Amino acid sequence: MTDTKSTHQARRGRIFPQIQWTQAQQSQWKAGREAFKEQCELIFAQVQPQLIKTHYNWFIAVEPESGEYFLHEDVLSVAKQAQEKYPNAKLHVFRINETGACGRI
Repeated sequence: MTDTKSTHQARRGRIFPQIQWTQAQQSQWKAGREAFKEQCELIFAQVQPQLIKTHYNWFIAVEPESGEYFLHEDVLSVAKQAQEKYPNAKLHVFRINETGACGRI
């Protein structure tokens, strides 16, 4: 039997090497994400105490620019409702419980 050698060379590195962010761009992007998260958490903290009594373990999608939020028992349904009204907006989804976390450990 004859062994054949592979001539394939593994490529290592960035997928798009022509796109290189500076430290300033990276910090600006991170600051924008933090500001977005804080806006959403502020709205969630305002409505959580009253919603936790009636909609425990439901999902809430928050649109921070308008301050509007959407409720549903299913995470996909709440995201769909929010995307229908705000198709190009960034949304943040929380679970209505003590922590606001959606996942399980």
